[in-house]
Amino acid sequence: MVRRVAVTGIGVVSAIGLDRESFWASLREGRCGIRPMQSVPPGELRFSNAAEIPEFDSSRYFDLKEAGFLDPFAQYGVVAGREAVADSGLEWKQGLGENAAIVTGSALGGKSTEDEGYRQYYALKSTRFNPLTIPRAMANAVASRLSQELGITGPAYTMATACSSSNHAIGHAFWMVRNGAADVAIAGGSEAVFSVGILHAWEAMRVVATDTCRPFSKERKGLILGDGGAMLVLEPLEAAKARGARIYAEIVGFGMSADAHHITQPLSEGGARAMRAALRDGELAPEQVQYINAHGTGTPANDSTETTAIRSVFGAHADKLAVTSTKSMHGHTLGAAGAIEAAATILAMVNGFVPPTANYCTPDPACDLDVVPNSGRPAQIECAISNSFAFGGLNAVLAFRVL
Repeated sequence: MVRRVAVTGIGVVSAIGLDRESFWASLREGRCGIRPMQSVPPGELRFSNAAEIPEFDSSRYFDLKEAGFLDPFAQYGVVAGREAVADSGLEWKQGLGENAAIVTGSALGGKSTEDEGYRQYYALKSTRFNPLTIPRAMANAVASRLSQELGITGPAYTMATACSSSNHAIGHAFWMVRNGAADVAIAGGSEAVFSVGILHAWEAMRVVATDTCRPFSKERKGLILGDGGAMLVLEPLEAAKARGARIYAEIVGFGMSADAHHITQPLSEGGARAMRAALRDGELAPEQVQYINAHGTGTPANDSTETTAIRSVFGAHADKLAVTSTKSMHGHTLGAAGAIEAAATILAMVNGFVPPTANYCTPDPACDLDVVPNSGRPAQIECAISNSFAFGGLNAVLAFRVL
C-alpha cells in the first residue's frame, strides 16, 4: 500500500519567532535574528554574534517540575510539537496513538545539561550531580516526552546525523506514513547549542563567522550558530481530506546519500546524489521545481560546492530557480536545521512568496545562482526541495508539492 502524504500541522520555535506565524512574518520581511550573544561574557570567544532565543520563557510552557526534566533543546522540540499537533486539528481517539509515530532529530541532544555537569565536576570539584542529568541529556527526550503527552505508543525514535538529523527524521516519518507503517507521524528536530563548552568546540573548528551569516555572498566568512526546533504533522492525504483538514503541502520525495569523502569538507557529487534521489522518489522532473531552500551555511566551502551540486542536477534549469538560505536569518540550528527549513519551504509555497537570502553583499562567481538577495519576492511555487548536508558527508533532501 502506497499512500500520498500531506503536511497538516507545523510548529516552530526559532530566533526569529516563537511560533509558526511570527517565524513566517520574519522570513517574509527578511528580518535577521542574528545579534550579539548573551550566553557568554563578551570576549570569551572569537565570535560574538549568534541566533539565540533570549525571549524564550520556559514557564510559559512548563511548570517548574516539568521544566526540570527537559534540557532547552527538548523544550524547543516539545513546544514546536505541541503547536504542530494543535495546528493539525487531529483528535487523539479511537486508537490513533497506537498507529502514530514520532521521529525526531538532534545532532547534540542535551549538551547544555552535559556541559553544566562537567563544569560542576571539573571546575567546582562537586560530585553531587543533578539526578536528572541523564534524562535531560538524552537525545530522544523530545520523542519520549511527546509520546507521553499524546499517548502515542507506536514507533518513536531519534536520528542523529549532524546537520541532516531532522531531514532524515522527516524523511523516515514520510516513508512510514506512505507505506502504511503509521497512520500519522510527528517529525522534526530541535537543538540548543549555547553553552560554553560546545561554543569553544565550534570556535576551534574556525567555521563560525566573526560578523554575520552571508550565504552565497563573496564576503561570507562562515556560519552563525542558532537555537530552535520545528515539527510537522504528516498523515495520509486521503485521510486528511476526509476529515476536512487544512493541507499545507504534500511531501512527495526523500533522498539520502553519503559523500564517502571527508569528515568536514563537502563533496558536490554527494549532495547531487541526494537531490536526484529525492526527485526520483517523488517522480519529479528537475524542471518542475521552482524553489530550493539551500543548506547555505555561509561557509566558503559549502556554498560553492552546493552551487555546483545544484547545477549538476538541474542543468540549464538552475538559472530559473530561486535558491535561498534562510540560515541567514535564523542561524544554523544544526540538527534542527532541516525541520526549521522544511517549515520555511512549505510556508513559502503556501504563501506564494520566496524568503530572501539576508546579509548579502557582493555576488560570487562560484555561487552564480538566483539567491534572492536581501528582499523576498512573490512567486508561484508548485514544487520545491529543501537540502541538508552534514559533517561526515551525510546528505538528506526533502521534496514538496502544493496541491
